[in-house]
Amino acid sequence: MLRTFLAIVMLISIVSNVYAVQSTIMESEGDACMGDDKSRKQTEKQSMDDAKKNAVENVLTYVKSETKVKDFQIEEDMMKAYANASVKILEVKEKRWYKDERSGDCLKTTIKAEVIPDEKAIKEAVASKVSFDNPGLPLNVRLWTDKKEFKRGDKIRIYIQGNKPFYARVHYRNATGEIVQLLPNPYRAENYFNGGVIYEIPSGNDRFELEVSPPFGEESVILYSSTSPLGDISLSRSDEVYQVMTKEKDIGIKTRGIKLKEKIKDGQPQASEFYEERVTVKTGR
Repeated sequence: MLRTFLAIVMLISIVSNVYAVQSTIMESEGDACMGDDKSRKQTEKQSMDDAKKNAVENVLTYVKSETKVKDFQIEEDMMKAYANASVKILEVKEKRWYKDERSGDCLKTTIKAEVIPDEKAIKEAVASKVSFDNPGLPLNVRLWTDKKEFKRGDKIRIYIQGNKPFYARVHYRNATGEIVQLLPNPYRAENYFNGGVIYEIPSGNDRFELEVSPPFGEESVILYSSTSPLGDISLSRSDEVYQVMTKEKDIGIKTRGIKLKEKIKDGQPQASEFYEERVTVKTGR
Protein backbone atom coordinates (compact mmCIF):
# COMPACT_ATOMS: atom_id res chain seq x y z
CA MET A 1 0.00 0.00 0.00
CA LEU A 2 1.51 3.32 -1.01
CA ARG A 3 0.41 4.95 2.24
CA THR A 4 -2.46 4.94 4.70
CA PHE A 5 -5.26 6.36 2.62
CA LEU A 6 -6.98 7.93 5.57
CA ALA A 7 -4.22 10.42 4.78
CA ILE A 8 -3.36 10.47 1.07
CA VAL A 9 -0.76 13.14 0.78
CA MET A 10 0.50 15.75 -1.64
CA LEU A 11 1.64 19.30 -2.06
CA ILE A 12 0.15 20.18 -5.41
CA SER A 13 1.51 22.48 -8.03
CA ILE A 14 -1.03 22.08 -10.81
CA VAL A 15 -0.23 22.58 -14.46
CA SER A 16 -3.61 22.71 -16.17
CA ASN A 17 -4.18 20.12 -18.90
CA VAL A 18 -0.70 18.66 -18.61
CA TYR A 19 -1.98 15.64 -20.49
CA ALA A 20 -5.40 15.19 -22.06
CA VAL A 21 -6.73 12.89 -24.77
CA GLN A 22 -10.13 13.31 -26.40
CA SER A 23 -10.99 10.43 -28.70
CA THR A 24 -13.63 8.09 -30.09
CA ILE A 25 -13.48 4.31 -29.92
CA MET A 26 -15.13 2.20 -32.60
CA GLU A 27 -14.91 -1.20 -34.30
CA SER A 28 -14.24 -1.23 -38.03
CA GLU A 29 -13.47 -3.67 -40.83
CA GLY A 30 -11.01 -3.63 -43.71
CA ASP A 31 -10.71 -5.77 -46.85
CA ALA A 32 -7.89 -6.57 -49.27
CA CYS A 33 -7.24 -9.25 -51.88
CA MET A 34 -3.96 -10.71 -53.12
CA GLY A 35 -4.84 -10.81 -56.80
CA ASP A 36 -1.83 -11.29 -59.07
CA ASP A 37 0.37 -8.54 -57.71
CA LYS A 38 0.36 -8.69 -53.91
CA SER A 39 2.02 -11.02 -51.45
CA ARG A 40 0.23 -12.33 -48.38
CA LYS A 41 2.12 -9.85 -46.20
CA GLN A 42 1.21 -6.92 -48.46
CA THR A 43 -2.42 -8.00 -48.40
CA GLU A 44 -2.39 -8.12 -44.59
CA LYS A 45 -1.03 -4.57 -44.46
CA GLN A 46 -3.56 -3.29 -46.99
CA SER A 47 -6.43 -4.91 -45.10
CA MET A 48 -5.27 -3.30 -41.85
CA ASP A 49 -4.82 0.10 -43.54
CA ASP A 50 -8.34 -0.19 -44.94
CA ALA A 51 -9.73 -0.96 -41.47
CA LYS A 52 -7.98 2.11 -40.03
CA LYS A 53 -9.24 4.30 -42.87
CA ASN A 54 -12.79 3.04 -42.31
CA ALA A 55 -12.47 3.72 -38.59
CA VAL A 56 -11.74 7.38 -39.28
CA GLU A 57 -14.57 7.64 -41.82
CA ASN A 58 -17.06 5.99 -39.44
CA VAL A 59 -16.01 8.27 -36.60
CA LEU A 60 -16.38 11.32 -38.85
CA THR A 61 -19.94 10.23 -39.60
CA TYR A 62 -20.62 9.60 -35.90
CA VAL A 63 -19.18 12.92 -34.71
CA LYS A 64 -21.09 14.84 -37.38
CA SER A 65 -24.35 13.19 -36.32
CA GLU A 66 -23.69 13.70 -32.59
CA THR A 67 -22.40 17.29 -32.71
CA LYS A 68 -25.35 19.50 -31.80
CA VAL A 69 -23.64 22.89 -32.03
CA LYS A 70 -25.48 24.75 -34.79
CA ASP A 71 -22.55 26.68 -36.18
CA PHE A 72 -21.31 25.84 -39.67
CA GLN A 73 -17.74 27.01 -39.02
CA ILE A 74 -17.43 24.97 -35.80
CA GLU A 75 -18.77 21.86 -37.54
CA GLU A 76 -16.37 22.35 -40.45
CA ASP A 77 -13.39 22.89 -38.15
CA MET A 78 -14.27 19.80 -36.11
CA MET A 79 -14.54 17.70 -39.25
CA LYS A 80 -11.06 18.89 -40.23
CA ALA A 81 -9.74 17.95 -36.80
CA TYR A 82 -11.07 14.40 -37.17
CA ALA A 83 -10.00 14.18 -40.81
CA ASN A 84 -6.43 14.67 -39.52
CA ALA A 85 -6.93 12.15 -36.75
CA SER A 86 -4.44 9.50 -35.71
CA VAL A 87 -5.56 5.89 -35.26
CA LYS A 88 -4.43 3.64 -32.42
CA ILE A 89 -5.31 -0.05 -32.69
CA LEU A 90 -6.61 -1.26 -29.34
CA GLU A 91 -7.42 -4.81 -30.42
CA VAL A 92 -7.31 -6.94 -33.56
CA LYS A 93 -10.58 -8.77 -33.10
CA GLU A 94 -10.44 -10.99 -36.18
CA LYS A 95 -8.43 -11.81 -39.30
CA ARG A 96 -10.40 -13.97 -41.72
CA TRP A 97 -9.14 -15.21 -45.08
CA TYR A 98 -11.72 -16.09 -47.73
CA LYS A 99 -11.91 -16.88 -51.42
CA ASP A 100 -13.24 -14.40 -53.96
CA GLU A 101 -14.13 -15.71 -57.42
CA ARG A 102 -12.44 -12.85 -59.24
CA SER A 103 -9.76 -11.68 -56.81
CA GLY A 104 -8.60 -14.94 -55.26
CA ASP A 105 -7.45 -15.02 -51.62
CA CYS A 106 -8.80 -12.08 -49.63
CA LEU A 107 -8.52 -10.96 -46.01
CA LYS A 108 -11.09 -9.23 -43.82
CA THR A 109 -9.62 -7.59 -40.72
CA THR A 110 -11.77 -6.40 -37.81
CA ILE A 111 -10.26 -4.03 -35.28
CA LYS A 112 -11.24 -1.96 -32.27
CA ALA A 113 -9.60 1.40 -32.85
CA GLU A 114 -9.19 4.66 -30.99
CA VAL A 115 -9.47 7.65 -33.31
CA ILE A 116 -7.73 10.69 -31.84
CA PRO A 117 -8.46 14.06 -33.49
CA ASP A 118 -5.86 16.76 -33.93
CA GLU A 119 -5.82 18.32 -30.44
CA LYS A 120 -4.81 21.80 -31.58
CA ALA A 121 -7.49 21.83 -34.28
CA ILE A 122 -10.19 20.75 -31.79
CA LYS A 123 -9.29 23.59 -29.42
CA GLU A 124 -9.22 26.10 -32.26
CA ALA A 125 -12.61 24.87 -33.47
CA VAL A 126 -14.38 25.95 -30.31
CA ALA A 127 -12.07 28.64 -28.89
CA SER A 128 -14.03 31.83 -28.12
CA LYS A 129 -17.02 30.34 -29.97
CA VAL A 130 -18.62 27.86 -27.61
CA SER A 131 -17.94 26.53 -24.12
CA PHE A 132 -16.21 23.18 -23.74
CA ASP A 133 -19.04 22.38 -21.31
CA ASN A 134 -21.51 22.35 -24.21
CA PRO A 135 -23.14 18.87 -24.36
CA GLY A 136 -23.37 19.15 -28.12
CA LEU A 137 -19.60 18.64 -28.40
CA PRO A 138 -17.64 15.38 -28.01
CA LEU A 139 -17.06 14.24 -24.42
CA ASN A 140 -14.90 16.60 -22.35
CA VAL A 141 -14.35 16.10 -18.59
CA ARG A 142 -12.59 18.72 -16.50
CA LEU A 143 -10.26 17.62 -13.69
CA TRP A 144 -8.99 20.08 -11.07
CA THR A 145 -8.19 20.66 -7.38
CA ASP A 146 -9.38 23.33 -4.94
CA LYS A 147 -6.10 25.26 -5.06
CA LYS A 148 -2.65 24.97 -6.59
CA GLU A 149 -0.45 24.51 -3.53
CA PHE A 150 -0.91 22.62 -0.29
CA LYS A 151 1.22 22.48 2.83
CA ARG A 152 1.84 19.50 5.05
CA GLY A 153 -1.34 18.67 6.97
CA ASP A 154 -3.67 20.40 4.49
CA LYS A 155 -6.65 18.43 3.15
CA ILE A 156 -7.18 18.72 -0.57
CA ARG A 157 -10.17 18.26 -2.84
CA ILE A 158 -10.39 16.88 -6.37
CA TYR A 159 -13.23 17.84 -8.72
CA ILE A 160 -14.55 16.45 -12.00
CA GLN A 161 -17.22 17.82 -14.34
CA GLY A 162 -18.31 16.51 -17.75
CA ASN A 163 -20.16 18.25 -20.55
CA LYS A 164 -22.50 15.23 -20.89
CA PRO A 165 -23.25 12.01 -18.92
CA PHE A 166 -20.17 9.79 -18.56
CA TYR A 167 -18.60 6.81 -16.81
CA ALA A 168 -15.33 7.45 -14.96
CA ARG A 169 -12.59 6.24 -12.68
CA VAL A 170 -10.05 8.40 -10.88
CA HIS A 171 -6.57 7.17 -9.99
CA TYR A 172 -3.80 8.60 -7.85
CA ARG A 173 -0.14 7.78 -8.56
CA ASN A 174 2.29 8.56 -5.75
CA ALA A 175 5.98 9.48 -5.90
CA THR A 176 7.05 5.83 -5.67
CA GLY A 177 4.89 4.83 -8.67
CA GLU A 178 2.17 3.00 -6.75
CA ILE A 179 -1.38 3.63 -7.95
CA VAL A 180 -4.69 3.56 -6.10
CA GLN A 181 -8.22 4.03 -7.35
CA LEU A 182 -9.98 6.83 -5.50
CA LEU A 183 -13.23 6.53 -7.42
CA PRO A 184 -15.15 4.30 -7.50
CA ASN A 185 -14.10 2.82 -4.15
CA PRO A 186 -15.48 0.23 -1.67
CA TYR A 187 -17.84 2.78 -0.11
CA ARG A 188 -18.70 4.84 -3.18
CA ALA A 189 -19.40 2.44 -6.01
CA GLU A 190 -21.05 4.87 -8.43
CA ASN A 191 -19.13 5.30 -11.66
CA TYR A 192 -21.81 7.03 -13.77
CA PHE A 193 -22.05 10.81 -13.59
CA ASN A 194 -24.44 13.41 -14.95
CA GLY A 195 -23.24 16.09 -17.32
CA GLY A 196 -22.88 19.64 -16.03
CA VAL A 197 -22.63 18.55 -12.38
CA ILE A 198 -19.47 19.12 -10.33
CA TYR A 199 -18.45 16.01 -8.35
CA GLU A 200 -16.05 16.24 -5.41
CA ILE A 201 -13.49 13.70 -4.16
CA PRO A 202 -13.59 12.87 -1.31
CA SER A 203 -17.28 13.40 -0.49
CA GLY A 204 -20.49 11.46 0.13
CA ASN A 205 -19.77 7.92 1.28
CA ASP A 206 -15.98 8.21 0.91
CA ARG A 207 -14.10 7.16 4.05
CA PHE A 208 -10.71 8.68 3.32
CA GLU A 209 -9.18 12.14 3.49
CA LEU A 210 -6.55 13.60 1.17
CA GLU A 211 -4.10 14.95 3.74
CA VAL A 212 -0.63 16.19 2.84
CA SER A 213 2.25 14.17 4.36
CA PRO A 214 5.44 12.44 3.08
CA PRO A 215 6.80 10.80 0.96
CA PHE A 216 7.15 13.76 -1.39
CA GLY A 217 7.90 14.00 -5.10
CA GLU A 218 6.14 14.19 -8.45
CA GLU A 219 2.70 12.57 -8.37
CA SER A 220 -0.42 12.44 -10.56
CA VAL A 221 -4.20 12.46 -10.53
CA ILE A 222 -5.52 10.52 -13.54
CA LEU A 223 -9.05 10.55 -14.92
CA TYR A 224 -10.43 7.98 -17.38
CA SER A 225 -13.93 8.63 -18.74
CA SER A 226 -16.23 7.44 -21.51
CA THR A 227 -19.83 7.54 -22.70
CA SER A 228 -19.79 3.72 -22.38
CA PRO A 229 -18.82 1.54 -19.38
CA LEU A 230 -15.04 1.38 -19.03
CA GLY A 231 -13.02 -1.80 -19.46
CA ASP A 232 -12.11 -3.82 -16.38
CA ILE A 233 -8.76 -3.62 -14.57
CA SER A 234 -7.40 -5.66 -11.67
CA LEU A 235 -8.01 -4.15 -8.22
CA SER A 236 -7.33 -5.18 -4.64
CA ARG A 237 -9.17 -3.65 -1.71
CA SER A 238 -6.88 -1.71 0.58
CA ASP A 239 -8.73 -0.04 3.45
CA GLU A 240 -10.96 2.73 2.07
CA VAL A 241 -9.76 2.61 -1.56
CA TYR A 242 -8.57 0.06 -4.13
CA GLN A 243 -4.96 -0.62 -4.98
CA VAL A 244 -4.48 -0.97 -8.73
CA MET A 245 -2.88 -4.32 -9.52
CA THR A 246 -2.85 -3.95 -13.32
CA LYS A 247 0.57 -2.90 -14.62
CA GLU A 248 0.74 0.83 -15.22
CA LYS A 249 1.52 0.45 -18.92
CA ASP A 250 -1.63 -1.67 -19.37
CA ILE A 251 -4.13 0.48 -17.46
CA GLY A 252 -4.96 2.79 -20.35
CA ILE A 253 -5.33 -0.08 -22.80
CA LYS A 254 -7.56 -2.15 -20.53
CA THR A 255 -9.64 0.89 -19.57
CA ARG A 256 -10.23 1.52 -23.26
CA GLY A 257 -11.65 -2.00 -23.52
CA ILE A 258 -15.06 -0.34 -23.29
CA LYS A 259 -18.22 -2.33 -23.78
CA LEU A 260 -19.51 -1.22 -27.15
CA LYS A 261 -23.07 -1.91 -28.19
CA GLU A 262 -23.48 -4.40 -31.03
CA LYS A 263 -24.92 -2.23 -33.81
CA ILE A 264 -26.68 1.03 -34.49
CA LYS A 265 -28.82 2.08 -37.44
CA ASP A 266 -27.56 1.22 -40.93
CA GLY A 267 -25.49 -1.62 -39.46
CA GLN A 268 -22.64 0.63 -38.29
CA PRO A 269 -20.77 -0.29 -35.08
CA GLN A 270 -21.54 1.81 -32.03
CA ALA A 271 -18.95 4.43 -31.19
CA SER A 272 -18.01 5.56 -27.69
CA GLU A 273 -16.48 8.89 -26.81
CA PHE A 274 -13.44 8.69 -24.55
CA TYR A 275 -11.58 11.31 -22.52
CA GLU A 276 -8.45 10.94 -20.43
CA GLU A 277 -6.78 13.66 -18.41
CA ARG A 278 -3.75 13.59 -16.16
CA VAL A 279 -2.73 16.38 -13.80
CA THR A 280 0.86 16.27 -12.60
CA VAL A 281 1.37 17.28 -8.99
CA LYS A 282 4.42 17.90 -6.81
CA THR A 283 4.58 17.09 -3.14
CA GLY A 284 6.79 18.91 -0.66
CA ARG A 285 7.04 20.38 2.81
